[in-house]
Amino acid sequence: MRTWPEKKERHARIEIIPMIDVMMFLLVFFVLISINVLPALGLKIKPPTSAAPDQLVERQRVTIGLDRDGKAFIDGQPVAFADLAARITASSDPNKKLVVTIAGDEGAQLQSLVEVLDALKLAGVSNASIVTRAK
Repeated sequence: MRTWPEKKERHARIEIIPMIDVMMFLLVFFVLISINVLPALGLKIKPPTSAAPDQLVERQRVTIGLDRDGKAFIDGQPVAFADLAARITASSDPNKKLVVTIAGDEGAQLQSLVEVLDALKLAGVSNASIVTRAK
């Protein structure tokens, strides 16, 4: 009787080295692309000429805060209402347009707001914005 040789059962082997090679290739590819792409995000343009161009006015922003207790703050620093006009004039730059934003607590008294508006008028600020939230 004739017998056939038994085939050895081969177990599957997971080769991880080619996967590491592919991952390293992808890493290098993305690093090189990001190095070359990031500087290209800003457009390098040469604007057209004009006979009378307007200069862009840089703005200086100041936030005046009012709390429930009737205290005032300039950019988070506490300030007395009597010193408010002087602090605004001292911190403003004559070359920059001053943008004032008033952010008050909903429980702040109206008198505090009127004192801030008076101080802005004394400091020569012609307009201000009041921060609110939607209902």
